[in-house]
Amino acid sequence: MIKKLMEEFKAFALRGNVMDMAVGVIVGGAFSDIVTSLTENILKPIINLCMGSQLYSLDDIKNFGASFISSVVNFVIMAFILFMLLKFVNKLLTIGIKKEEEPAAPTTKVCPYCKSEIPIEATRCPHCTSELDK
Repeated sequence: MIKKLMEEFKAFALRGNVMDMAVGVIVGGAFSDIVTSLTENILKPIINLCMGSQLYSLDDIKNFGASFISSVVNFVIMAFILFMLLKFVNKLLTIGIKKEEEPAAPTTKVCPYCKSEIPIEATRCPHCTSELDK
């Protein structure tokens, strides 16, 4: 019973839409860090500087830009690692699931009289003109 439950959970968790949702949540969380960094480290100091409420030194401005760039680099690294992980999982799934191809239905048959290959729906042989059984 537990084995069957684990197999069902594995099928559910590795289904395409669940994996897509997980990727969306992870990438969305990382992207929210970029937006927060952009707001806190780029836009907010510019607005404060324009309004004259706070004065920043040149070192402060460099730190703000470096923090934003760090957030972008973290996002790119995490997205790449996630991409490689999903590529690996998809590779495992395609290896684990080998579809057995059914043999194609025959499209021809052999005439019992002249032994020529003829279409399967033929009622008469085009070579010897014999009438064939259905």
